[in-house]
Amino acid sequence: MPAETASAVPRPPARTTAQAPVLTGAEAVVRTLELLGVTDVFGLPGGAILPVYDPLMSAKKLRHILVRHEQGAGHAAEGYAAASGKVGVAIATSGPGATNLVTAIADAYMDSMPVLAITGQVFSTLMGTDAFQEADIVGITMPITKHSFLVKDASEIPGAIAAAYEIASTGRPGPVLVDITKDAQQAEAPFVWPPRYDLPGYRPVTKAHGKQIQAAVALMAEARKPVLYVGGGVIRGNAAAELKTFAEATGAPVVTTLMARGAFPDSHPQNLGMPGMHGAVPAVLALQESDLIVSLGARFDDRVTGKAALFAPHAKVVHVDIDPAEISKIRTADVPIVGDLKEVLVDLDTAFRSVSTAGTPDYDEWWAYLRGLQDQYPLGFAPTTDGHLAPQAIIQRIGELTGPEAVYASGVGQHQMWSAQFIKYERPNSWLNSGGAGTMGYSVPAAMGAKVAEPDRVVWAIDGDGCFQMTNQELATCALNDIPIKVAIINNSSLGMVRQWQTLFYDGRYSNTDLQTGHDTVRIPDFVKLAEAYGCLAIRVEREDQVDDAIRLALETNDRPVVIDFVVSADAMVWPMVPQGVSNSYIQYARDHSPAFSEED
Repeated sequence: MPAETASAVPRPPARTTAQAPVLTGAEAVVRTLELLGVTDVFGLPGGAILPVYDPLMSAKKLRHILVRHEQGAGHAAEGYAAASGKVGVAIATSGPGATNLVTAIADAYMDSMPVLAITGQVFSTLMGTDAFQEADIVGITMPITKHSFLVKDASEIPGAIAAAYEIASTGRPGPVLVDITKDAQQAEAPFVWPPRYDLPGYRPVTKAHGKQIQAAVALMAEARKPVLYVGGGVIRGNAAAELKTFAEATGAPVVTTLMARGAFPDSHPQNLGMPGMHGAVPAVLALQESDLIVSLGARFDDRVTGKAALFAPHAKVVHVDIDPAEISKIRTADVPIVGDLKEVLVDLDTAFRSVSTAGTPDYDEWWAYLRGLQDQYPLGFAPTTDGHLAPQAIIQRIGELTGPEAVYASGVGQHQMWSAQFIKYERPNSWLNSGGAGTMGYSVPAAMGAKVAEPDRVVWAIDGDGCFQMTNQELATCALNDIPIKVAIINNSSLGMVRQWQTLFYDGRYSNTDLQTGHDTVRIPDFVKLAEAYGCLAIRVEREDQVDDAIRLALETNDRPVVIDFVVSADAMVWPMVPQGVSNSYIQYARDHSPAFSEED
């Protein structure tokens, strides 16, 4: 929504201060959230935010979900936003409550998630005195939010929250923090709605310049090896339908980044899969050998480009993004286009069709090469050599038995890459993960938030034994609040991705990566006992013939959360792989199946 033409705030007839009801600042927080259309919030009370929790108890339009850790509230707000496209809301108290939100706020910032974080602050008269549970959360979060507000006056609360909501949800989405002092929450002021606020300098550009659109399609008409490089901006911009229309008009190959899985259907013949460090060989080499990259809501992340100086050396670049700071940040754009992808894709499609009437570009030779790569290097995995379950096969079966209408939230590490590779995504908002920050502990609370946002969908948290131990306390939240998520622990008894790097780069010296949770270990903790203690249905799977039955039982169980401890091989690795710091041309399909590589600066 263009900030210069409209606001996210409803605009009923203006009411004067004299006509307005007098509310406490705390009551104003609750009333403002309700009027903005917020229906669900995740939080944990404490002294500095306690005034807000009193009217929150009486709220009829707001469901508050009491989490067990503030980081869980932040990730749940992210999952809520990622699954629904709405703004996710998290509430915490001052000091450690607020700082416990920082990881989730940073995660939301990296992945462009619309999150509103509301924190309590000590009395304004005590600020700067190192008061009990005081922390400068505005200063702490300034580099990892779109904006941070400090509110010391009750009358400013509606405007600050409404402005934060608009900033979080427009332009490039992201987290916004509103920190409210306790005296502002306790004081009274007329509640004027809609509030007046100014956002100087905040004018997201949504409409692209016509000359840039024409320049882009001119390059496409000349190209013989084009690639549509699709990033998470397509999903954040709700532009999946427009992407499909444009892609089919061009006939060009499409690659979808880790953050864009589902933005373009995996079943579509133009989809080459995911590029990047653990991307599909056809997707990686398509970018590397292209003569034109049309980047749509992607940011040329190092996990995609490898060594940036060696990335796609012969390609021209059309870079489309709503955030002008991303254009040419890593790779100089030949044609920069700033605008909302939903609108820009329509303009590109219209312009391309008008140009292509003179003759559709000939990509036959390019497609013949790419189809050859698909035939030669399909995604797959080798059987395990230690007799234990193959994690890839388990994740693949979860996707096959559950289907594309579900939501899949992963943790970070090997299981994240396997989930991105071996589950087929057919729709946007079905794949949730921590892409930019790589935050262990994301999966369970994000799945919880997604299930609150989309209660009629099956929601899986696909987690690792390391990630799971960081935020599994939110299973209590799920059990007590009737949030029946399914949790698949891919239990290789280690920090799997770190172990893989130790295997490849450190001569198999497994320093501090063994977690003692899997086969032939002391099993501390025992995930089945832990899940049962949290009120979940708990299942352990150690044999191949148990896999399908366990998944089906999980799908049939909707009266409580389900946790499945899949005990898998510790030796399974994620392939393909491009090592850090080298050209993508050195992609390794399997171990010892490409030029030898080593770490480079």
